[in-house]
Amino acid sequence: MNPNLKWKALFIFSVILFCIYFLFGYPVFPTSVAQVKDNFGKQIKLGLDLQGGTHLVLQVQVQEAIAQETDTTVDRLTTLLRSKNIHYDEVRRIDDMHILVRNIDPSQASEFRDLVTQQYNNVWDLARAAGDPNGYTLTLRPGAVAQIQESTMTQSLETIARRINALGLTEPTIQPRGGRNANEILVQLPGVGDPAEAMGVIQAGGQLELRLVRDPVTYPSVAAFMAQHTVLPPGTELVTGSLESRGANGVTDKSEVWYLLDRAPVVTGRDLRSAVETRNTSNPGMWQVNFTLSPEAAKRFGPFTEQNIGNKMAIVLDHKVQSAPVINGRIEDTGMIEGNFSQESAHELALVLRAGALPASIKYLEERTVGPSLGADSIRHGVQASVLSLVVVMLFMLVYYRLSGGNAVLALFFNLVILLAFLAMSGAVLTLPGIAGVILTIGMGVDSNVLVFERIREELRNGKSAAAAVDAGFDKAFLTIIDTHVTTVVSAAFLGVFGTGPIRGFAITLVVGLVANIFTAVYVSKTIFQYHLMKMDRQAELSI
Repeated sequence: MNPNLKWKALFIFSVILFCIYFLFGYPVFPTSVAQVKDNFGKQIKLGLDLQGGTHLVLQVQVQEAIAQETDTTVDRLTTLLRSKNIHYDEVRRIDDMHILVRNIDPSQASEFRDLVTQQYNNVWDLARAAGDPNGYTLTLRPGAVAQIQESTMTQSLETIARRINALGLTEPTIQPRGGRNANEILVQLPGVGDPAEAMGVIQAGGQLELRLVRDPVTYPSVAAFMAQHTVLPPGTELVTGSLESRGANGVTDKSEVWYLLDRAPVVTGRDLRSAVETRNTSNPGMWQVNFTLSPEAAKRFGPFTEQNIGNKMAIVLDHKVQSAPVINGRIEDTGMIEGNFSQESAHELALVLRAGALPASIKYLEERTVGPSLGADSIRHGVQASVLSLVVVMLFMLVYYRLSGGNAVLALFFNLVILLAFLAMSGAVLTLPGIAGVILTIGMGVDSNVLVFERIREELRNGKSAAAAVDAGFDKAFLTIIDTHVTTVVSAAFLGVFGTGPIRGFAITLVVGLVANIFTAVYVSKTIFQYHLMKMDRQAELSI
């Protein structure tokens, strides 16, 4: 054998063996047909439309993030005015995007305007308040609102992705959905038939907040509070929680109570650096979650706790008070969340906190479960279509191009093996549109072989020998093959970059199939021709 041809054959054999190893034999070679099928199923990851799973559409309540920004500004502006000894009557939030500052001392009005302009010039617009000659209104700028909405959506996407990935799910889809102002997120979880756990992890602990308790007394209802107070104090709100009491028989009862809290939190979930579940030493059998704050948050938290020793601090999770311990001393960067958690619930809460807090709560707009039977039908019909197209193509090539058609069929088979092996090695997800990409790859592979074979036939009709006709056929058809493949690959690449979900699956299989086709239809097919020509008589005709 020609040494050059020998190395070509060895290279092709190594590539195919490598692909078969990852496709069927990883991590060990199978010893039975059942094991081959099992290994193949483990290596190729199927999308939601093939193996079933859960389809969720979430809507992020971005208005809550805007309101939280306004509350935080009220709190910080109040602290700033006090530190500068600027006299005023009241600083309060009018609505989500407006703050009212009443009755600024006229002699300090210029200092006040300069202070606000210096601190909040890029976020808030300052104007005179209607009906108050010494009052001012701060209005959140449209650009700042848009930035808060964008950052809220980005952080929500990242947080939900971290939470879902922490569950160990395979290739979930988490991406924006709808227009820019829709504030919706699409979540697809292949293989998850019961979405309860995933929904719980996504939703649980949406927001962690540490707030000062303004009234040490708890109230059984909002009506009970209003019976003793005419209005809520400025900058406060009533938040529900639960209070446990142990009766004489040892049974623990829980009752709903309401706490009067500062509206603006001193620490939020975004300030957390770590969270871990541990046993509750004061309540055997129960668990707690210990957390550590970032250095920046610790600088705020230390002075806050020092100034409020003896007062209660509420730990609020998802707008519900979990506990309200008394501040016994200065706390820098550590704390704990107690709530009679079981080990499992404490672990889930710590997981949620480590993944990051959602900047706003979410609402479920749509929930669908795709059954595995539907996915099985899709796989069966997709495989049937692929096999049928492959059989028809094989028959056509064998009948029309005779023995050379077998060359094309072998190259096409190698193409499919390389494509499926890439899906197995890269962890890419095979979807129903991806199967359509496989079928289209078969068509493109046949097209390449037809171009080459027709060129060879033309050269043979011009009187060239079989070897010269094969070389000329491949050389002249090569540029045409490259041209058609490059244009299709570029189009498919754009689909992969800008497409989502199933569209990306179609693009991936098509791009990989076309790249593999250049190798098989040109390099492999020509090597097979050269080997056949070396074995046949010089005067014999090429079966094409």
